[in-house]
Amino acid sequence: MALPAPNTAAVAFDALYRSCVDDVHAYAWSLLRDRAAAEDVTALAFERAYRKRGRFDPSKGTERAWIFGIARNAALDELRRRRRTATLVTDPEDPAAAAAVSDSGEAAERRATVQMALATLDPRDRELVALKFHAGLSNAEIAEVLGVSESNAGTKVHRAVTKLREACA
Repeated sequence: MALPAPNTAAVAFDALYRSCVDDVHAYAWSLLRDRAAAEDVTALAFERAYRKRGRFDPSKGTERAWIFGIARNAALDELRRRRRTATLVTDPEDPAAAAAVSDSGEAAERRATVQMALATLDPRDRELVALKFHAGLSNAEIAEVLGVSESNAGTKVHRAVTKLREACA
């Protein structure tokens, strides 16, 4: 018995998933600082996107920006849920810090400096850095995710990166 041919929508969604699942997870982790929660948010974002795939409008932006918008909403929902249930006494363990132990001394020091500097940033600035560098989104895509103009997104990213550089100095 022959298997049915996959439909083009399913193939396209599979390609979208494969192209950005790791970036969506990294972005969710940077917001939540919890690997399990980031995995849950990533799965939820793709589940929501799959259910709503017929509503995607290419005239409003790229599929990549669309999925990051969904992931952002899911991560913010998780953060709101956490605030209602409990406040963390300490930050969860940072897997990047554990990886830094195996790096060379200088690379580990740079990584630790950036991690500490990121921790000093306002959550909105951390989100901008995550969208730009973890997710690899362009300013136009960041603008779409945040619902602001492209020039506004570029200005916000520039200011956040400047704050990060100052914190690293």
